[in-house]
Amino acid sequence: MILVTGGAGYIGSHTCIELDNEGLDFVVFDNLCNSSKESLKRVSQIIGKDVKFIEGDIRNETDLQKIFDLYDIDSVIHFAGLKAVGESIEKPLAYYDNNVIGTIKLCEVMAQNNCKKIVFSSSATVYGDPHTTPITEDFPLSTTNPYGRTKLFIEDILKDLFTSDHEWKVILLRYFNPIGAHKSGLIGEDPNGIPNNLMPYISQTAVGKLEQLSVFGDDYDTHDGTGVRDYIHVVDLAEGHVKAIEKIDSLENVLTVNLGTGKGYSVLDIVKAFEKVSEKKIPYKITARRNGDIAKCFADPSYAKSVLGWEAKRSIDEMCEDSWRWQSKNPNGYKNN
Repeated sequence: MILVTGGAGYIGSHTCIELDNEGLDFVVFDNLCNSSKESLKRVSQIIGKDVKFIEGDIRNETDLQKIFDLYDIDSVIHFAGLKAVGESIEKPLAYYDNNVIGTIKLCEVMAQNNCKKIVFSSSATVYGDPHTTPITEDFPLSTTNPYGRTKLFIEDILKDLFTSDHEWKVILLRYFNPIGAHKSGLIGEDPNGIPNNLMPYISQTAVGKLEQLSVFGDDYDTHDGTGVRDYIHVVDLAEGHVKAIEKIDSLENVLTVNLGTGKGYSVLDIVKAFEKVSEKKIPYKITARRNGDIAKCFADPSYAKSVLGWEAKRSIDEMCEDSWRWQSKNPNGYKNN
């Protein structure tokens, strides 16, 4: 049985579906601070059976032990964490407490129950402001905000854990920029308040919830002056986690893998692609750069293909189409349910 922490969230809920598609059994653990029980009801609808779910906090040892008492947990996919860059700058202690302390507690309880396999949800933010692109896994690591630092600290903690005890099997998945939604339009990204990420900002503008998109900076050294990122379909990303779980038993060392497409698209490229599939005009205004933002960030995904047999398959048009289907069917996300 696979424990999916943060499994009610955006990437976690999509991963649950892909695990089920491969016949893998899982239980979700989530404190619902950034997510909704409704997403798990929708996952149940898609997979045609109830999702095993326990509400609890990864910082609470009693909550965690409850899962290990109830289920025979063999491995963990660890998504649970706070994830907004801007908020992390305003509330660094909340991020260190939730993300770092929470992971330490999780690993302690895993060790007590002799469960030593973990796939960790890391991020391309650990590369800081890369000198060149595309980014390979051996690039120097640094971060520009507390959110990114929590990811880097956790990577180091998991590496130290492996060094101390080679029974641990650890995969660090460094995501680039997930967008899109499940084809059904039943689940997707549902951020609290004003979205931090580009795609929900665009789709909420298209649906009339927001007046216009703010584009943070148009003077970067890119083809149109706006920031370039590696956008990856959330279902491709979810499939990467399934490949990681299938690989984990054969590991002899900590495995670090980029999950991206290898293509960079600017903010305005995404706006144009979204306008094309939704047939909606997206009004936008150029505003000042945000602290901690960088000009370009996209992956070299070749290592993922060689070690996991995984590559992203879905196009930017498909990412935009699926995002629009989700948002237009659910203008208020999971709320009103």
